[in-house]
Amino acid sequence: MELEMKIKGLMIDPITNMPIIILRDPNGSAVLPIWVGIFEANAIALQIEKIATPRPMTHDLLKSAIVGLEASVEKVLITDLKENTFYALIYLKHQGKMMPIDSRPSDAIALALRTGSPIFVNAEVIDKAKNTDMTRDAGESERIRKWLDSLDPDELGKYKM
Repeated sequence: MELEMKIKGLMIDPITNMPIIILRDPNGSAVLPIWVGIFEANAIALQIEKIATPRPMTHDLLKSAIVGLEASVEKVLITDLKENTFYALIYLKHQGKMMPIDSRPSDAIALALRTGSPIFVNAEVIDKAKNTDMTRDAGESERIRKWLDSLDPDELGKYKM
């Protein structure tokens, strides 16, 4: 089953100092943190904050190419979690045909933001993430989980570079 998710926040993990995208099911309590690289987080943050860049970013270029080819991004889907790595697909529609394109979740999310496309997550991914240590150290993983559980929605705000 696919759950539609919204970006609840983009923040820095206080333990690893890595950016995290927090996805949340607006109709439920499902939350999915996805650790991403600094450049990917920057591309997402720029779009969240509606900051225009003097030249197109890679995701802006991709959006322009898709539109120029008379295609559209129908949705992005976080499909799997294997060995602490998330996988995603971008579903392009062209001439009535749906084409899934393999992607990193951060790139798929950055493109979804630029195209106004919905973000979905397979329910199994959320279950896997709950039962997977996203860090090498079990104690550190437990601290991260407790931190995520204790977050106030007001804290899930702007990403600071």
